[in-house]
Amino acid sequence: MQHIPALLLIDFQQAFDNQAYWGGNRNNPQAEANAGRLLAQWRQLGWPVIHIRHDSASPASPLRPGQPGNAFKTEVQPEAGEPIFAKTVNSAFIGTGLQAYLAEHNIHGLFIAGLTTDHCVSTTTRMAGNLGFETYLVADATATFDKTGFDGQHYPAALIHATALASLHGEFATVLTTDQAVEQVRARLT
Repeated sequence: MQHIPALLLIDFQQAFDNQAYWGGNRNNPQAEANAGRLLAQWRQLGWPVIHIRHDSASPASPLRPGQPGNAFKTEVQPEAGEPIFAKTVNSAFIGTGLQAYLAEHNIHGLFIAGLTTDHCVSTTTRMAGNLGFETYLVADATATFDKTGFDGQHYPAALIHATALASLHGEFATVLTTDQAVEQVRARLT
């Protein structure tokens, strides 16, 4: 019997609309729409969907509970019965019941989408791979922002995104597009 993978949606929260706060010049403006496509596919099939929310402990963070930015984006709003795990660090596995939930529901595969590619998405993907999950990261359903290095050098979001994906692919996960993820789903149905 083939195991059904879960869709893991990480930190699709309104705070990330404040681009200047995160470094500006976000790449992949279609990330939420692509995640919404995946979400619709998973819901249509009745497959497990899991939402991750970052609850920042920093008083200044727009991701802090009670701030408007803590809310989920409309394209990927959780529905009744879909579990939500709140985290306070980069990994969705640390300080949450995610790993126990996956074990309890016999989930061995994860398709991951979320914000941001090089932070919480990368950290969670690395841990998923290390924990032995069959892990897929959907490249065009993730995004990040420009970064400034320790030496003051500027790095554009597209480069940060691409290098984060390159370091994950083949080591911690299989990186694919939304179209390829949908094809994977269809292949599992035959």
